[in-house]
Amino acid sequence: MKKKLYELAHSRAGDKGNTLIVSIIPYNEEDYPLLCERLSSEKVKDHLKDVVEGTVIRYEVPNIAALQFVCQQALLGGVTTSLSTDTHGKSLSYALLEMEIDW
Repeated sequence: MKKKLYELAHSRAGDKGNTLIVSIIPYNEEDYPLLCERLSSEKVKDHLKDVVEGTVIRYEVPNIAALQFVCQQALLGGVTTSLSTDTHGKSLSYALLEMEIDW
């Protein structure tokens, strides 16, 4: 069975220059191991392939049951240089929550 990521988790997003930082936090801590197993850097990169031009690095944050993805070259140059309507990448966190994973 497949589920949308937003059914299992919420997210927070931030930026540093042209880098998007997205955290995925499960609603239930018990789902953290499953997210670690099913949500890889490669899958995130593939899901956001039309936006993220650089690498995606995943960090596990088990103390707070979260995954953090650092997406390079994702904000069309960054807040001060981009003409994008979403220079901080907040809507990209919601785009990531649209991803389907096996459940």
